[in-house]
Amino acid sequence: MRKYVLQLLIIAVCGWGCKTDSANSPDIEIKVNFSESVSAEPLDGRLLLMLSDNDKTEPRFQINDRDNTQLIFGMNVEGMAPNESAAFSPEVFGYPYASLAKVPPGEYWVQALLHTYETFNLSTGHTVKLPMDNGEGQQWNRSPGNLYSTPFKISITEKGVENITVVMDQKIPPIEEAEDTKWIKHIKIRSEKLSEFWGRDMYLGAHVLLPKGFEEHPEAKYPLMIFHGHFPSDFGGFRTTPPDPNMKPEYAARFNLEGYNIIQQQEAYDFYKRWNEPDFPRFLIIEIQHPTPYYDDSYAVNSANQGPYGDAITYELIPHIEKEFRGMGEGWSRFLYGGSTGGWEALAVQVMYPEEYNGCFAACPDPIDFRAYCLTNIYEDKNAYYYDSPHKKTEVPSHRDYLGQVHSTLRQGNHLELVLGDKSRSGQQWDIWEATYSPMGEDGYPVRIWDKFTGDIDHSIADYWKENYDLRHILERDWDKIGDHLKGKINIYCGDMDNYYLNNAVYLMEDFLESTTEPYYGGEVLYGDRAEHCWNGDPEQPNAISRLRYNSMYVPKIMKRIMASAPEGADLTSWRYK
Repeated sequence: MRKYVLQLLIIAVCGWGCKTDSANSPDIEIKVNFSESVSAEPLDGRLLLMLSDNDKTEPRFQINDRDNTQLIFGMNVEGMAPNESAAFSPEVFGYPYASLAKVPPGEYWVQALLHTYETFNLSTGHTVKLPMDNGEGQQWNRSPGNLYSTPFKISITEKGVENITVVMDQKIPPIEEAEDTKWIKHIKIRSEKLSEFWGRDMYLGAHVLLPKGFEEHPEAKYPLMIFHGHFPSDFGGFRTTPPDPNMKPEYAARFNLEGYNIIQQQEAYDFYKRWNEPDFPRFLIIEIQHPTPYYDDSYAVNSANQGPYGDAITYELIPHIEKEFRGMGEGWSRFLYGGSTGGWEALAVQVMYPEEYNGCFAACPDPIDFRAYCLTNIYEDKNAYYYDSPHKKTEVPSHRDYLGQVHSTLRQGNHLELVLGDKSRSGQQWDIWEATYSPMGEDGYPVRIWDKFTGDIDHSIADYWKENYDLRHILERDWDKIGDHLKGKINIYCGDMDNYYLNNAVYLMEDFLESTTEPYYGGEVLYGDRAEHCWNGDPEQPNAISRLRYNSMYVPKIMKRIMASAPEGADLTSWRYK
């Protein structure tokens, strides 16, 4: 029998506004269904209803945790059949208004979307329902196969809204895969390790930038540079032609720069020219595709909930690429770098595979010490959303600018995720950390580090995180075993006004590295003055420029490391041709 599973979240605290007085509540209900033209079969997934007070773009593209967000409400559906309606009532949890009853009267553009789930029979014996990535990098609002409706305008009055039905009659089309060029090749392999864990075929991919003279020098073998980060649709920042002269300049609010799109193309072209200069070392550079049903990126480590991505990347994907494109295939010739998620990955992979890589350059890394899990100490704090106080509630910030002005709080971001998906299925930042770091629960989903609704921290889960993924703790605990293998390999860079407060964890890591390591770690930790996310170690250029130069800025340091650490008899010449 088909059934709908509606997530009815009633908020007990009146200030959060989900519990309403039925006598004074507006009569509001919006029904949603989908037509047989987009699916003749029943579907599982997360059903989302969105309202926007403007038509600048579709409501599905206006949802975020900042001040300009529009409205969203979400529920689970199982076996939702064509033409059968699910009803959004005031009991369905929403963001930033917890209930439809709290939406101010006015005119709104309404849109619905079904983020479809697949069933996975895991090797652990659990059966879970999750959104499979479909080539887009786990983005709920543009994932191929998701159903959605055309926005239309409705009016909500003080009495509510009557007889509204939203029909999802469109399906997001497949994404075309990137094509090979002279310089950039694309690799996709079936991972035995991941396929076994997930109970279905799972793949890893990579975009490979070839060095100048690759075909002309078949005798050469190359060092490998691994650029970690979020899901790349293709190799970024490499362009063989000058900027498009007909391109209309676009303003980048983040950097307060006019024509940033033109700057990006110019930087990409400049890198192409640098890549071809006689004195530039000949490397292979790869960007990895490893989205999971939880996020656009696996975090490149082994995980109870996501499977052995660390081993799959290190022992399946990278050796395959090195064999295919004449990589040296030895730990001393592999280097890791990236920013934010990629910064955490670069450091984590280096720490967890200390002899398989010869150096990491971790820029603005996600929290690397969970005593500073952004602004939360998961070991000592009782609640993640509020500072401890007997008489007042002050919310913990989650995003600021370089002047310290706060744009979002931890509670707001987590409640948005809770609307997008329960059981760590939102595909967003806090949930992927949970999916990566937490043990698997009895139901097959990640165990919560804190109650997603209240923010109350589970310290038993915090202890699990500490022993398995707190990089500072792991280094301190295991330095006598791995320290000799990490000398000269750890380099960390962060702005001291990082938007997400990531510099706080870097300070704690630096305290350990500089004060207590024996042998001395022999790397560097640098900070950018008033620099926001994602400062990556260049004191001469602003973030807007340095973030476009990852593939060239660490090369001098990598060359210095190679010359100082390559084993006796190592090939230091075949790849140094002009």
